[in-house]
Amino acid sequence: MHISEGVLSAPVLIGGGILTATGVYLGLKNLKNEQIPLVALISAAFFVASLIHVPLGPSSVHLILNGLAGILLGWAAFPALLIGLFLQAILFQFGGLTTLGVNTFNMAFPAIMVFYIFKIFQKSGNKKILCIGEFTAGFLSVFFSAILVGVSLFLTGSSFLQVAELTIAAHIPVMIIEGFITLVVIEFLRKVKPEIFKKL
Repeated sequence: MHISEGVLSAPVLIGGGILTATGVYLGLKNLKNEQIPLVALISAAFFVASLIHVPLGPSSVHLILNGLAGILLGWAAFPALLIGLFLQAILFQFGGLTTLGVNTFNMAFPAIMVFYIFKIFQKSGNKKILCIGEFTAGFLSVFFSAILVGVSLFLTGSSFLQVAELTIAAHIPVMIIEGFITLVVIEFLRKVKPEIFKKL
């Protein structure tokens, strides 16, 4: 999902930077001290998971774990993913500093979306519905991210339309994998640390 430097137009870069700055502000504003270790853990997991990536034109295909981040962190997913992307940019040149705002928004905003979607499933209290919600959160977070990457490329120029469509199609296997990862991890956390979900 990392969009490389030198691809996006200035308005898209500026817009992404403003949106990410807003998201990070809201994330830090709502961040509680007891959440900081969890934010660090999710940021590290994201950093490692997305290191294994397959280049795809001006973008790449890799695991994101933003659905998991969204469920566990809510708005704090913005600073968590920003830190991971920043370290990847300066250490491994994945994405870049100029695209940091756009890349963060493309991965963190879907995490917020599934955070609110998952709340609907959470209210049911039904085991099967919760499992469906966990899978759906992982699946949709990648789907929404792929859509946003496609929109970012398209807004830069219509010549990127084919690449945008390919980006979405290439992430279908990742959507399914992330759905199962999110389901397994959340179910495990329900058994070993159920108090996390009482705050959702």
